[in-house]
Amino acid sequence: MSNHAMTKRMNAPKTGGMEKFLNWIERVGNKIPDPALLFFYGLLIVWALSALLSQVDFGLLHPVTRQAIEVNNLLTGTALAHFLANMVTTFTSFAPMGIVLVAMLGVGVADASGFINTGLKKMLNVTPKKLLTPALILVAIMSHTAADAGYVLVIPLGGIIFHAAGRHPLVGIAAAFAGVSGGFSANFIPAGIDPLLAGFTQSAAQVLDKDYIVNPLANLYFTSLSSILIVLIGWYVTEKIIEPRLGHLPIDADAEKAPDLGCFSDMESKAFNRAGFAMLLGVVILVLALIPETSALRSPDGELTAFSAPLMKSIVPLIFIFFVIPGVVYGRVSGTFKAQGDIIKAMSQTMSTMGSYLVMSFFCAQFLAAFSQSNIGTLLALQGAELLKALNMPGQLTIVGMILLTASVNLLIGSASAKWALIGPILVPMLMALGISPELSQASYRVGDSVSNIISPLMVFFPLVVVYCQRYVKGTGIGTLASMMMPYSIAMLIGWTIFLLLYWALGIPLGIQAPYHYPM
Repeated sequence: MSNHAMTKRMNAPKTGGMEKFLNWIERVGNKIPDPALLFFYGLLIVWALSALLSQVDFGLLHPVTRQAIEVNNLLTGTALAHFLANMVTTFTSFAPMGIVLVAMLGVGVADASGFINTGLKKMLNVTPKKLLTPALILVAIMSHTAADAGYVLVIPLGGIIFHAAGRHPLVGIAAAFAGVSGGFSANFIPAGIDPLLAGFTQSAAQVLDKDYIVNPLANLYFTSLSSILIVLIGWYVTEKIIEPRLGHLPIDADAEKAPDLGCFSDMESKAFNRAGFAMLLGVVILVLALIPETSALRSPDGELTAFSAPLMKSIVPLIFIFFVIPGVVYGRVSGTFKAQGDIIKAMSQTMSTMGSYLVMSFFCAQFLAAFSQSNIGTLLALQGAELLKALNMPGQLTIVGMILLTASVNLLIGSASAKWALIGPILVPMLMALGISPELSQASYRVGDSVSNIISPLMVFFPLVVVYCQRYVKGTGIGTLASMMMPYSIAMLIGWTIFLLLYWALGIPLGIQAPYHYPM
């Protein structure tokens, strides 16, 4: 089915300005080439811009190294030779690809065995239908603790769960994507991103105050309460905007079938219980291995959630293990896996569905590597920070401007730490001079860094979510997904910004050892 036909069907009930706006985004977005071609054309554009801009002196200094910011010409003989020599390793070292493929191997075994299907039956039997949406978004938010696990686990399961409940699977994918990515900085549980950002914030603060220390949990209370806000916003947008809009979009006849929600047999229940026990036993063993302060899974400092901790680096292998084990147990007990070859066949079938993602990953990896090497993203981020500094606005307006700047730069530079490392050394001291603490600056940055993730085709997992949607509606394109996610992005940007300003006005603690004001 063509994008044009799908757009025509989705446009059937045109009501109100929001519907027209989203339909326009979809039409325009679906005129964008296939994601793989988009990244290829982007690569050509970056090459051309790098050659042009390399001749210009922008007069900017890197806030950390204090070296002049220059755009590197990628069309020189040396640069092109480097591109060809590293093309293969650029692709094979593309981090999201490895994460996705390894995790999907384990999920594929659990799915083919029937373990996931039976688990969904049991879950949907105990979860009230009215609470399915907020429950999914909450799980998506909690998945941040396990690094990028939500992208490869929660988002596709969102589609399966909604499909099984008789709702449109794309609605479930959208809701899960909003929680995983749009609410990236909302979480009840500290994650590796907390100490990582705090380290950059502290370095930026020490530009002005050499003795300033930032607690890694300086935003804990704010991000915890933000979880409730994101669930409420996501719940409202899903059921009041997205679901009514997608209700008229037919699912392809050859799409993945909805799991049968009929009563499960005694054999299925027995197999699930044994598989669940095997998974629980694995969790207990893991917890026991983590308890000793000298555990090999801890960081050298004894931390569990630090990015340097082997545990954090092992999240995807653990997902693989914790799905393969119950999948194999369930398959053996239920009889769906009669021989060892059936397990390998399940993995092979899962990999056969990832072909389009591999193609996109190849071109995406080349584009992102070139964009990083050109320094164009660095230039744009620093120009934006300098502009915000030059405006010299009052504190509250500067915080709003910082959120908008971060959300805009986020469309081009996906890494949260990379953006903060660039603009933090400019904005944090600037706001300290206005009496605003580094901890508050970091909180505002985290809001802007989250809300635009879900509408950026350059976000490394965006093409993967398109692939998830195409399992049910093959005509899904970049514009379709962008139009689905735009209401979430707008609502989160407005709602979360107001929430932060009210939070600040009420003086609710941001986190541990986190003042609002810096004594000038």
